[in-house]
Amino acid sequence: MTPDLRIVRGDATPEEIAALVIVLATRHAQPEPRPVPRSQTWRNPARAMRKPVAPGKSAWRMSALP
Repeated sequence: MTPDLRIVRGDATPEEIAALVIVLATRHAQPEPRPVPRSQTWRNPARAMRKPVAPGKSAWRMSALP
């Protein structure tokens, strides 16, 4: 089995190695960032604009709807 961590230079104490392992383990275990929420359409000013009325049966009734 090959080691995942190898000290190449210096003389690290067991406490320093343990601290490094803890930092790397916690950094790897962090949850993924939250997804960006979609924009809310109720704030869109185009929503208040009236849709064009198509001529045809009951067109007058549809003209009163927002």
